[in-house]
Amino acid sequence: MGFFSKFFNKNKEQKQETLNQGLEKTKQSVFSKITRAIAGKDKIDDEVLDNLEEVLITSDVGVDTTLKIIERIEARVARDKYVSTSELNRMLKEEIADLLADTGNKDGDEWELPEDHKPYVILVVGVNGVGKTTTIGKLAWQFKQAGKKVYLGAADTFRAAAVEQICIWGERVGVPVIKQKMGSDPASVAFDTISSAKANGADVVIIDTAGRLHNKVGLMNELKKIKDVMKKVMPEAPDEVLLVLDGSTGQNAFEQAKQFSAVTQISSLAITKLDGTAKGGVVIGISDQLQVPVKYIGLGEGMEDLQIFNRTDFVNTLFK
Repeated sequence: MGFFSKFFNKNKEQKQETLNQGLEKTKQSVFSKITRAIAGKDKIDDEVLDNLEEVLITSDVGVDTTLKIIERIEARVARDKYVSTSELNRMLKEEIADLLADTGNKDGDEWELPEDHKPYVILVVGVNGVGKTTTIGKLAWQFKQAGKKVYLGAADTFRAAAVEQICIWGERVGVPVIKQKMGSDPASVAFDTISSAKANGADVVIIDTAGRLHNKVGLMNELKKIKDVMKKVMPEAPDEVLLVLDGSTGQNAFEQAKQFSAVTQISSLAITKLDGTAKGGVVIGISDQLQVPVKYIGLGEGMEDLQIFNRTDFVNTLFK
C-alpha cells in the first residue's frame, strides 16, 4: 500500500508541477494586472471593481463572463459591507470555480471510461492548426497508459497530411489506425474504425474529422452523416464530441467554439497550447458561455502534458 501511495503522490506532484509551469504566463499576467488594479486601496470599492473588470477582459475571460464575475463580487461586497482588497483573490477563486462547476464538469485525475459498453467513441472536431491531431495522439497515449485498448480513425480524408500525421502518431503510441485512400467518404472510415474496434474488443475509439469551417453547411452535413453511419454499428455512438481549441488565440478560440456549436452538438472541450500564452483566461469564458465542460488541457509538448482538466486545481494554480 505504501508503494502505491508514494507512486500516486509522486504522479500527482508531477501533474501539479506541469500545471504550474503551463499556466505560468497566464498567472503572471493576471497577477500583475490585479496588483496594479488594487494598488493603494485597502477595500474593494467601485474603482477597484472597474479596474478588475478591465483586468479580466484583457486576460481573455470575455465580456459576458467578466460581467457575471463582477456582479457576483459586487453582491458579496454589498452584503458584507466592508471587504478588504486582500480578500479579492479568495473571492475570485470561489466565483470562477463556481462558474466552471456550473458547466457540469467533474473533477478527476483518472483516465477512466464508462463500463456499460465498449468501445467508447470520441469524435474529434476543430479547425486545422489548433493541435487536433496532436491531441488525438496524446489522448491515445494516455488511454493506453491507463491500460485501455485504443483504435484511431483517420476520417479527415481531404488532407494527405492529416492522414499521414495520425498514422505517425499511431506508430509512435503503438495503436492501430484505420484509414482509406485520399478523398474517401469520412463516414465510411468512421464505420470501418468502429466495426474493427468492436470486433477486436477495443475500449476506446478516437476519430479525427476535417477541420474546415468555411462551408458550415457542408461541415454540418458531413458530421451528421458520420454520426448516422456510426449508429449503424453502435446506436449510442458517438459517446462524446470533443472540440479542440487553441488557447493561445484567446477570443478567436471562443469564436471558433461558437461556430462549431452552431453546426454540431459539442459535449466536451480540449484547450491546447496554454503553456505558451498569457491568454489562459479564455478557458473560463468559453466554458461558462457555452456551458460545455473543459475536459482536457494541453500544457506542453510531452505526451503527459495533456491533462484531464480539474477546475479546483486550475483556479488554485492561477491564484496562488
